[in-house]
Amino acid sequence: MDNAKDNIEHEIRQLLSDVTGRSFDELTPDKHFWNDLGVDSVKAIEITVAIERKYKITIRDEDIPQITSVGQAIEAVKKGLAKKLK
Repeated sequence: MDNAKDNIEHEIRQLLSDVTGRSFDELTPDKHFWNDLGVDSVKAIEITVAIERKYKITIRDEDIPQITSVGQAIEAVKKGLAKKLK
């Protein structure tokens, strides 16, 4: 199970790197989107859409403002995938 967890973290960090143009190594779970990475509202939507397409999950509009860090994005994907399996 840890391997799958590590894989999701790696995939999300790569996806964020692709969308933001930041280096993979810079996108550690503790990095804040706005303060550390300069993500604006448009980029946040791009990130959300990319995650939803890649994992075929839905992130509710009201949950998007609460996802403010790389780690929270990873957790959101894990929750979305867990719901999908139910």
